Parts: sequence; structure tokens; C-alpha cells
Amino acid sequence: MMLHVPGVLTPAQVAALRAQIDTARWEDGNATSGAQSALAKINRQLPEDSDAARKAGAAIRDALTKNPLFMSASLPHTVFPPLFNRYGQGHGFGDHIDNALRFQRDQNVRIRTDLSATLFLSEPSEYEGGELVVEDTYGVHEVKLPAGDLILYPASSQHRVEPVTDGERVASFFWIQSLIRDDARRALLFDMDLAIQNLARTAGQDAPAIVSLTGAYHNLLRMWAEL
Repeated sequence: MMLHVPGVLTPAQVAALRAQIDTARWEDGNATSGAQSALAKINRQLPEDSDAARKAGAAIRDALTKNPLFMSASLPHTVFPPLFNRYGQGHGFGDHIDNALRFQRDQNVRIRTDLSATLFLSEPSEYEGGELVVEDTYGVHEVKLPAGDLILYPASSQHRVEPVTDGERVASFFWIQSLIRDDARRALLFDMDLAIQNLARTAGQDAPAIVSLTGAYHNLLRMWAEL
């Protein structure tokens, strides 16, 4: 399942976050690459152990917990501390699939990457090219979202960042280990949750059908969740 999550950060929050990270020290993006990614990746990255990355990442994780759409779709067990990259003119990232496991030893974080997320921190008008291109069973999807919006997609998907031809693309990227490992089950629970919410708005939260469906949702979650 691929999902656009709008408004994870407000324009004011994006501006504050950019003011924090733009003046920090950036390094070659291959500092955190595996052997395969290093062959395809040209960008700059904020060192993950820097104060700027930690503070900005904490602000993003706080915003994510307050976003009902993100929480419902991802059912997060653990969110990997957000990382930050920037693509200037000529920078890009060729076709690749994210590593199945991610480690951050200094924070003792180890996760299985069920979902990948990109949170855009530049407006589309600020750069040319730089589209995130995700390939899945339904075809090829080009993504270029407003600053503050997020795209969520299975980490098993092949994807790339098209070369930037003008301007600069700044984003945060991270991974989520979900309580529900299987993408199809996670999508089913998401659809069910949305249907319950929509029905509750017309039938009322205490309607017998809502009580029954909510119970079924939680029983499925109880059956499938991995803690």
C-alpha cells in the first residue's frame, strides 16, 4: 500500500525545522550506504549523530504520533530516527531496494523495515526533477509533494530519486517497523479503520454496528500483531 499523508508538518514547523538543519554540517550521503546503494547514490546527508539531526528527528516523530492517518496506516511498532538528505543539481539516487534491517548503534535502535517514508521539506517549485519514483505491482508512481507532506510505501518496493536539474530538494527519510508485518493485512486493517470512522460519523459512535466492527478490528489486530 502506498499512501500520501498530507500536513504532517505545518508550514511554520517546516520553516523552523529547515532553519535548524540548513546551517548544520552536511556530509557525503554514502556515509550510511550499503555496497549496492553506494553505486547509485549522489547526495548530501545530515550526520545521523549530529545535534541538528537528533532534534529535528525528535520533532518529526512527535508530529507523526499526532497524525491519525499515519498512525492508522502504519500501525508503528518502532519508527527509526529520521534522517535528512539534500539533492543539489546533478544529484540523484538510482534504482534500489532498502535494506531489510536498519541499525543505529548509538541509540540502540534496531528495526525490520516494513515501511519506508519520505517527508518532503522543499516545495515542488523550489527544484526541477528530484521525483521519488516507486515501482510496485500496480505500476510506476512518481511522487513530488508539498513541503510538510509525507509518502508512505512498502520498503520492499524498488524506488529511485530522479536527478535534480535545478534548485535543491531537501527531505527527511526513515523506516517503520509495523505491528503488522504483512502489507496486505496492514492495508485491510487500514481500510477497515477508515470505514469504521466514516460510518461512526453518520450512525454515531455507540451504534451497534460500530461496536461490532470495532471489536472485529481489534480482534484482527490482536491476532496479527507482533510486539
